[in-house]
Amino acid sequence: MTRNHPHPSRRTVLGGGALAAFALTAGTAPSAQAASTGQTTPTALTGPATAWPTEFPLPDGFLPEGITIGARPYAYMGSRANGAVRRTDLRTGEGGTIYAGAVGTAAIGLKVDHDGLLYIAGGAGGTARVVDARTGRLLTTHQLTDTTGHFINDVILLGDRAWFTDSRDSVLYGVPRGRQGEVRPLPLSGDWVQTPDVNNANGIVATPDGRGLIVVSSQPGRLYHVDLGTGHATELTLHSANDVSDGDGLVRIGRTLYVVQNRQNRISVFALDRAARSATLRRTITDPRFDVPTTAARWHDRLYLVNARFTSPQTPETTFNGVAVPL
Repeated sequence: MTRNHPHPSRRTVLGGGALAAFALTAGTAPSAQAASTGQTTPTALTGPATAWPTEFPLPDGFLPEGITIGARPYAYMGSRANGAVRRTDLRTGEGGTIYAGAVGTAAIGLKVDHDGLLYIAGGAGGTARVVDARTGRLLTTHQLTDTTGHFINDVILLGDRAWFTDSRDSVLYGVPRGRQGEVRPLPLSGDWVQTPDVNNANGIVATPDGRGLIVVSSQPGRLYHVDLGTGHATELTLHSANDVSDGDGLVRIGRTLYVVQNRQNRISVFALDRAARSATLRRTITDPRFDVPTTAARWHDRLYLVNARFTSPQTPETTFNGVAVPL
């Protein structure tokens, strides 16, 4: 049985009052295990849901990179341009900005909690921010690092903390899920190799048993099992694959691990062993609509991704979109 600390309640975080329901009342609530790991377990798509759009536009110049989906069919995406967060209704493909961000900030990886709080990685700004997804109000900003030599990249929710990666330093940061508690730095050791001047730690997920973390290092492309108590990193042995170079976002469903390899325009699908110490490549997912996809989020039997288009001009006039592919 996975033993995790209980979550801080919404009452604790916001100082009273229950969270109002999202606009959609249909759907399934996360299971107890899903709540403890920050992952949701939606039911299978049926009926009209299969006709939901598989592509949706984003504003010109939005510069997306992160995407997360909670227990309702809404995708939240962050902007590298100004730290804004946009919400898209997966049923219609329509969306709007829920958090305006600010000049000089960025929203890279993000995760939505079961209580509607968004945990946002702040990139080169070195921050972790918490935003109320219902009201768009900024609740908390944690300054994790200096604003030079660091890049807070992605985040996963596990137990009583949100764990953030720093692509330019061999440290993970455990931010309390709520306003109480101290940030916990977790230096990486063991097999971990920190390569200068490139992105290292990037995507992050919980292990299947909920007791550790799996982190992808983008260059040269390795997967690591990280012990939450010590920070000791054990490199996963890969079978039928040499590496996971350009590894970015991770999605885990049971013992199946999806690795988004951004500039290679593909998702590699691995089967994890019981201890999450090795991974066997089962197949790859490609799509002609991929244009440097960075991160992915699951809803029912689809993965939703944003195209960061790193190889295209990153201007206010550059077009962007999100796409969905079947699992």
